[in-house]
Amino acid sequence: MGKKPHKCDMCSWTFAHSSELVNHLRMHTGERPFKCEVCDKGFSHSSSLVKHRHVHTGERPFKCKVCEKAFAQASTLLQHWRIHTGEKPFKCKICDKAFMKQLHLVEHRRTHTEEKAFKCDACSKGFITSAGLLEHKCIRKSGKLFRCEVCNKDFCSSTYLVVHQRIHTGERPFNCEVCNRAFCNLSYLRKHQRIHTDERPFRCEVCNKDFCSSSYLRMHQRSHTDDRPFKCDICDKDFCSSSYLAVHQRIHTGERPFKCAVCDKAFLSSSYFLRHQCIPTGDKPFKCEFCNKGFTQLPDLLKHQHTHTGDRRFQCDFCQNCFTYSSSLEIHRRIHTG
Repeated sequence: MGKKPHKCDMCSWTFAHSSELVNHLRMHTGERPFKCEVCDKGFSHSSSLVKHRHVHTGERPFKCKVCEKAFAQASTLLQHWRIHTGEKPFKCKICDKAFMKQLHLVEHRRTHTEEKAFKCDACSKGFITSAGLLEHKCIRKSGKLFRCEVCNKDFCSSTYLVVHQRIHTGERPFNCEVCNRAFCNLSYLRKHQRIHTDERPFRCEVCNKDFCSSSYLRMHQRSHTDDRPFKCDICDKDFCSSSYLAVHQRIHTGERPFKCAVCDKAFLSSSYFLRHQCIPTGDKPFKCEFCNKGFTQLPDLLKHQHTHTGDRRFQCDFCQNCFTYSSSLEIHRRIHTG
């Protein structure tokens, strides 16, 4: 094994070349010197910037042989391939838990070590992730916070602010090629596309239920632990998600930041706002393949189709009766629980 004389003073990792150490140190400092000419996003490595540029060009040269889904990067294709194979090559030596991505393993290890490898050079405060460090730095330099003029929410980068502002303007530049639904954020489009492919790469290890996004999985996992860490400081009601708490708090403040440009009606949440947007136009783009009934939203269509297919996926834990809708199951459970 070759010598690795270059050692990181922050985490003790060693490297064969000084250039590798310089690149590694950016993980701790949060430095991102390589800027995208299109969106000004920064990267710690020039190779990451080259890969990122595919986002703007739309180029996806790496295609999956199983489902023909295309990717901008070979590494992303490799990660996707594990969804089909079920391979989890990155294993924790402490608890034997396995992961599809090395990054997830690195983050998981810190739950055992409580390591905060990302240090602020100004105040020495530590963070588990580089994203946490970057956000902290922006907060320290209050002059560089980017504030939304509509709702006064602050962001640590102009890119996040631009994406957020689309909630208020209604701009949705990313379109689904299957159903033509539009999104304000490319990542939201990617999550949505899994509805069409039925790709659900995130699995709950307790009940084996699959989800199309990691955030949905995290929220679901709290149903097993009954963890509701987000509490309203006015009425003490608690929630499993910070976004649910934020919407709830608007009940107390009276804030309705989502306004319809057609009728000037305002809403507590973006989901209520989006449902309303379809009403003035009468547009129902989602058609049932069995009876041709139209719906303004895809989830409503999927629920409706269960009436044709006889799918009863919601099962009672007490008597094993099955129901088409989760709401029907909840009503039924009251028979047992009172």
